[in-house]
Amino acid sequence: MAQSEVTCPKCNNEMQEGFVTDHSYAHVIVGRWIEGRPESGWLGLKLRGKKWLPITTYRCLSCGYLERYAK
Repeated sequence: MAQSEVTCPKCNNEMQEGFVTDHSYAHVIVGRWIEGRPESGWLGLKLRGKKWLPITTYRCLSCGYLERYAK
């Protein structure tokens, strides 16, 4: 999805591409979408074998509405 194609569904103005950070031990990373329901494990959430995609976030330059996509 090209940035020029994204318009705000709330006010129909231009949206700008960006990202939301996520924090891990000693790291800052791009937020991710993980398939399925969260499952707790001994050391936190179980992620092994699950599909994940980086999340792209668009912000409306007029009203500030955020819309997220996992491409």
